[in-house]
Amino acid sequence: MTAALQLSGLRKSFGKTEIIRGVDLSIGRGERHAVIGPNGAGKSTLFNLITGRFPQSAGTITLHGEDLAGKAPFEINRMGLSRSFQITNIFPKMTVFENVRCSLLWSMGYRYNFWSMVGRSRALTEGAEQILEQINLTARRDLPAGVLSYAEQRALEIGITIAGGADVIMLDEPTAGMSHSETDYIVDLIRKVTTGKTLVMVEHDMGVVFGLADQISVLVYGEIIATGTPEAVRANPKVQEAYLGAALEDH
Repeated sequence: MTAALQLSGLRKSFGKTEIIRGVDLSIGRGERHAVIGPNGAGKSTLFNLITGRFPQSAGTITLHGEDLAGKAPFEINRMGLSRSFQITNIFPKMTVFENVRCSLLWSMGYRYNFWSMVGRSRALTEGAEQILEQINLTARRDLPAGVLSYAEQRALEIGITIAGGADVIMLDEPTAGMSHSETDYIVDLIRKVTTGKTLVMVEHDMGVVFGLADQISVLVYGEIIATGTPEAVRANPKVQEAYLGAALEDH
């Protein structure tokens, strides 16, 4: 079966500094895959390469077998890959409903047409309301997004991420800065909205990683030193030495 996402010999240098150093990784369709590693390991750079924000220096990235080289982020998104960011990325002055509705426009056939009255579209309204129900924000529908709690804003961003119908979802530290109760809320939400989809996430909270991921890859100094099930990664001596022992002590 063709992998949802395949990285082969992937490298990225900034000047003379090599950040990603020959990454090979295959992520299966419907798999929940976590990328972990210490600060400075290159996790965000890896995400930015996959999503087209940075061009790779060498190697290939394929999405459902199609090479992503040279494609802009919006083109990759329209191929079925969507991401969230470490810093919440919403329209704070627009309502929660309007944020979700905007994210649905392209996938529902609305292009650059100033004469389209999106407020009159029943299908668009129903689609947005279905997303709001999925992310448990129906009661916040008409509030400005900027007044939501931090966890609710992250939930809204996840809703925006899935709204376009992408089947590969990439989440960059979705529970960063959250309390235990907020983390539990977001983890339950992620589990629900990514059912049947491929999930790739960067996350520092090992409780979240081991609770959600089917497979884990450990990135250290731009190289993947191990990939496997949570149990196999936890027991790997190289991982314990390089990262996981200290990370588990913190959680």
